[in-house]
Amino acid sequence: MLAPTNAGFPGRETLATEQEIAGFLAGVERRAYKLALFAVRDQHSALDIVQDSMFKLADRYARKPPAELAPLFQRILQNTIRDHYRRQKVRSMWTTLLSSLSPSEEEDHDPLEHLQGDPDGDKQTGPQELAERSQTRQSIEEALQQLPPRQREAFVLRYWEELDVAETAAVMGCSQGSVKTHCSRACHAVAAYLRSKGLEP
Repeated sequence: MLAPTNAGFPGRETLATEQEIAGFLAGVERRAYKLALFAVRDQHSALDIVQDSMFKLADRYARKPPAELAPLFQRILQNTIRDHYRRQKVRSMWTTLLSSLSPSEEEDHDPLEHLQGDPDGDKQTGPQELAERSQTRQSIEEALQQLPPRQREAFVLRYWEELDVAETAAVMGCSQGSVKTHCSRACHAVAAYLRSKGLEP
């Protein structure tokens, strides 16, 4: 395979070769892991973040001059770390959201509109509680896969993508009332799934 180059075009930088990209990633991997580990304080998550960042650089930004690789990778790494925190925040919110559900709530009730937040959200948690939360979040994701497509779409848009009711309705092409109904049914279905697994949301 020919090395990417802009030779012969004055004023243009030579693009990085596959060997240069591989060498850059090999050289930066250890330091990137330490940065990610310091940020998220979990070895498995840190490793996933670094691998994801490296893949993004190689897959999406390979045709860049070598001098641009380092700052570009740092931006990718920091964005991936922020995405990790966002997912953790939203998944924690799911757990709190489901724990607040009442079986008697009407179908057009959107639980997110009345969520007061997790009172323990800023407190330090121990290994056992973290493991329990991880199990609950995994079960929530399993439950989502069993939902009807429209309920799953509404749930993800509202609680994962953090769209409001009007924005979700526009994306789904339905009324705001329908969004609330889909979300309410989805939340109750997920809560029921958790209880069937012996988990109290």
